[in-house]
Amino acid sequence: MRSSLKVGLALILALGATATPAKTVTVNVGGYTSGGGGYGGEDSPVLMFNPSSVTVDVGDSVTFHNLGGIAVAHNVHADDNSFRCANGCDATGGDGTPALNMWNSTVTFTKAGVVGYHCDYHGGQGMTGQITVNAVAATGQNIVGGISGNWFNPTANQGGHGFQIEVLPNNGMLAIWFVFNPAGTAQNWIYLSGPYDPATNTATLPAFLEQGGAFPPNFDASKVTAPPWGSIQFTFADCNNGTATWTSNAASAAAGYANTTFPIQRLTQLAGTTCP
Repeated sequence: MRSSLKVGLALILALGATATPAKTVTVNVGGYTSGGGGYGGEDSPVLMFNPSSVTVDVGDSVTFHNLGGIAVAHNVHADDNSFRCANGCDATGGDGTPALNMWNSTVTFTKAGVVGYHCDYHGGQGMTGQITVNAVAATGQNIVGGISGNWFNPTANQGGHGFQIEVLPNNGMLAIWFVFNPAGTAQNWIYLSGPYDPATNTATLPAFLEQGGAFPPNFDASKVTAPPWGSIQFTFADCNNGTATWTSNAASAAAGYANTTFPIQRLTQLAGTTCP
């Protein structure tokens, strides 16, 4: 797929603009006030989140930035336990234990609602916050059979990996991500399979990393495993443009598969299909 992806780059770039990326809001954590002035004043820790209340939309992210500067450890812990973050987040292989350093952690919100949060050490002293997540009306191209084909990341120097997507009967979707391992020493095939809602433009599929195979005739199916890798969400802005967002599980995150979002554009379309 690598050579064909590069050959098709110029053609695909002419098909249209990518979807508007989601926004990220920053919330400062802690910090301190200076005694200053040369009058013997002492620095005092700030036990608050600033701003303590923010509003975002589904798909947006909040980056928590610990200001540091004084020997007081903080973290950010959702009241519903949906996240606990400091030096990374527990759910993605990081460490959400309160920490002194100037850490940054980002949480992406995928459903509407109100999420309260606190610092494990100082929540009882008023170090709390709230995030309101607004629902966003579905826009873009609903998933149809004509979306099937090869898709790739058109960002500069990213044309050597991509997805093969097949929209299946009975509202099922299969995808294979032809990519490489974090060290750049081997190819990876990440498989995705699951249902989708034809009334929406988004599908979130569980992902598995196949490993243990060998080139024929040495291939032995009994040695092949496909441990869970995480999940990938496809969002289609139109028939030729969209985004891929993945969330790796703890084992994958520890192996270097960092979570991120990138644009995807169509490279090929199956003969006999139309979109929309």
